[in-house]
Amino acid sequence: MLRNLILGLSLISIVACGAKPRVDLEQEGLQLKPTTQHGVIVKEVANLLENFSYKRVPMNDSISNIIFNNLVEGLDQGRNYLLQSDIDDFQQFKNNFGADFKEGDLSSAFYMFNKYSDRYLQCLNYALDQIDSNHDFTKDETYNSFREKLPWFKSDAELKDQWRKRVKYDLLNLKLTASDSAKFDLAKNKETLKSRYKNLISQASKANANDAFQLIMTSFTAAVDPHTNYYNPSFAQAFNESMSNTLEGIGAQLQMENEMVTIKMIIAGGPAFKDKTLQINDRIVGVAQGDAEFEDIIGWRLDAAVAKIKGKKGTVVRLKVLPAGADMSTTPKIVKLTREKIVLEEESAKREIKTIKGEDGKNYRVGIINLPKFYIDFDAVRRGDQNYKSTTRDVRLLLDSLKKDGVDAVLMDLRNNGGGSLQEAIELTGLFIDKGPVVQVRDTRNRVQVDSDQESGVSWDGPFGVIVNRFSASASEIFAGAIQDYGRGIILGSTSYGKGTVQNAVDMSRFISATNKLLIKASGEKDADTPNGAPEFGQINITMGKFYRVTGSSTQHKGVAPDVTFPTQYSAEKFGESSEPSALPWDQIKPSTFAKITDLASINSKLNDIHKKRMEKSPAYTFLLEDIEEFNKVDSIPSVSLNEAKLKSEREKNRLKNRDRINKQLGFLKLPLWKEGQPQPKFDYDFVLEESANVLTDYIRLKTK
Repeated sequence: MLRNLILGLSLISIVACGAKPRVDLEQEGLQLKPTTQHGVIVKEVANLLENFSYKRVPMNDSISNIIFNNLVEGLDQGRNYLLQSDIDDFQQFKNNFGADFKEGDLSSAFYMFNKYSDRYLQCLNYALDQIDSNHDFTKDETYNSFREKLPWFKSDAELKDQWRKRVKYDLLNLKLTASDSAKFDLAKNKETLKSRYKNLISQASKANANDAFQLIMTSFTAAVDPHTNYYNPSFAQAFNESMSNTLEGIGAQLQMENEMVTIKMIIAGGPAFKDKTLQINDRIVGVAQGDAEFEDIIGWRLDAAVAKIKGKKGTVVRLKVLPAGADMSTTPKIVKLTREKIVLEEESAKREIKTIKGEDGKNYRVGIINLPKFYIDFDAVRRGDQNYKSTTRDVRLLLDSLKKDGVDAVLMDLRNNGGGSLQEAIELTGLFIDKGPVVQVRDTRNRVQVDSDQESGVSWDGPFGVIVNRFSASASEIFAGAIQDYGRGIILGSTSYGKGTVQNAVDMSRFISATNKLLIKASGEKDADTPNGAPEFGQINITMGKFYRVTGSSTQHKGVAPDVTFPTQYSAEKFGESSEPSALPWDQIKPSTFAKITDLASINSKLNDIHKKRMEKSPAYTFLLEDIEEFNKVDSIPSVSLNEAKLKSEREKNRLKNRDRINKQLGFLKLPLWKEGQPQPKFDYDFVLEESANVLTDYIRLKTK
């Protein structure tokens, strides 16, 4: 036993005494340093990306350059904090990141993060000092908040001048946005701005090694491809909750206000909702697990506090709570809650019915299903829970209810649906086709697997349409592509994102050896931000394949092109997969064997003709085109005037222009116009949705003929 312990400790000593870090962070006197765990993880991630990912990228000078550029952009994309001299200093590391990460050396990346953090705090503290300076609002000068395309500051004087202008702009903005400028109180606005900057300084001062590590790892994985990501434990838990549309905890949305965790929303059906003790704006000042001692969480980072409050279903948490409005001397109330699994209904599939008057004068009922993402509770499935939450289950129920309500057609709205579960995309397709291949997946060894819908029968066999846009991606494209290839429905909208890659979410603990786990434990370093139940070493979502439509065509770069196209302001050059420099290329493989349901080429041509004729007479369509033209005029964030009279005049022109645009829209909707002095009217009009429903009624008529 003693011999084994000595051997184990000797092995840890050997592993710990690796290559000397490129930068001695202790000697540099820098605050944040990577932990032993960080070094182990980056080494394992480098190995995975080099040897097992779809691209298998070597850790050479080329990848190092991309990591460097990503890291600089991630630190200071707007170029508001760093000097040219800082960038020159960082250049010494430009070719070394790949080799360093393979050795578990994060010192140069942490050096850069620390230098940026110092600059950030220097800028904010300088801005705080500048608030009480005299600011001349009659002087003609301009301020640009986003300097991405401008040179780095050449001197400290240039940097300070930028922040002097920032303070001047913030004060001027507070004055011009006051509800009654006649009662302008400069002293009060200065106090407001001081409070804002002090809060930013306070939050920045709480930055820890995990913040640096997450940013560095994001820069690293993005250099390989846009969809490979490493998530630290808290990010991993958030991602998995998002995929399942569930979370485990007390059922409250929390926010940091004045150094205290404040309740901003209570989720219906959760423990806090059922208990009825907690109220909006109550402040949580202490947390205890079960019957353990309370921990004071005033001044903590929000993620660290949330990590203590959240936890596994069935466990007990006690909270010390200051009621909303009570001062700090008030005795906190103690609230005891049993954590539960909470379903996030606002992100689940929803339905509505629109009555549309067709070109033939008849009224048609169109059922609309809005699907924000493809979700499934993987954890519940693994546990054998028969009532697990999933997209397909929810949509099947919605289709049943729409059939009972006697709809004539169904329209699936996938706009801005960034994807999610591949399996859910396959199973959802199965609700509309009767067995058959849905998608093909090629893995890292060039093996192609055909994934099919195995279930007989369909949930909806009537007229069907799918709306997509530039931000419909991944699983959305698999679903829309299959519906189009089978001729099962009409695809409407604008060309989708073009993400044709498959990621596997893998718990990093699978790759951490027993020796390295001992090494991490021996270091004595603890991660205070790890939430209860989160993956201890984080998680990597790694690209392990490409998917292809049943026709053999990839959606990578090209996306899914609609049958009936709507104009969009989001060009492929600036938005979507084709705008990503590290994205995989488009290609194609052999088609799979599938039986087309209908050939819609002829009917699609007729639908486009009818749609175009309707658009020629549509003021809403003209309005959309004008909006797109206006959007494309602005290529970057313009400079703003710091002359009060000029800025006030510019804002007044924009205010009147905005009111005229809204009144134009109200006019063709035959609604009351927005008059001066009245609050801005609220109205819900979605032109693309309305016209897509019109196209479906055209489809019904043509199909009937």
